[in-house]
Amino acid sequence: MLKTLDIAFRLTIVTLVLTGLAYPLAMTALAQTLFPARANGSLVAGPGERIVGSELIAQAFAGPAYFHPRPSAAGDGYDATNSGASNLGPTSAKIRDRVAAELARLSKENPGAHDPVPADLATTSASGLDPHLSPGAALWQVPRVAQARGVDEERVKALVGAHTEGRDLGFLGEDRVNVLLLNLALDQELGRPAPGAKAAP
Repeated sequence: MLKTLDIAFRLTIVTLVLTGLAYPLAMTALAQTLFPARANGSLVAGPGERIVGSELIAQAFAGPAYFHPRPSAAGDGYDATNSGASNLGPTSAKIRDRVAAELARLSKENPGAHDPVPADLATTSASGLDPHLSPGAALWQVPRVAQARGVDEERVKALVGAHTEGRDLGFLGEDRVNVLLLNLALDQELGRPAPGAKAAP
């Protein structure tokens, strides 16, 4: 009996050391060596090297001079500590009302956009924190952004094209645009907008 307990105890200690200490430390060291930026949260620096967000987490932007992300059902919206979808089904009256309200708001805020509203601008993602839009959803907002900044639409379209990411490995996922990176590029290339069009991250 004592011999069995001794073996079990020693096996438990070895397992704890291997899986609780050695493995996590090895993976942390490997990640910090091979891709430190991603291992540390894919943080994004803005003017003055001030951290303004992460490439992986959406945040709200207000004002006509910036591209707006997808709506969020995470907590009170874009809450990284409360990631999740609304969990409402397609027959839910609540989700129909919310989408209808989003469509009305988007149409009002984007009078120069004549095509139908892209679906990803009116619906939330599964996490509520998706930092990307489809290229179509970004291009749909171009007239509003260009007018607010007093520049030609083609200049803004060119920035959208330059910040469109292709499919991973050429075949995984879809083309996408990171909203935070695109908005930072807007300020860098075209200057910050007037105070009335200030972003609200």
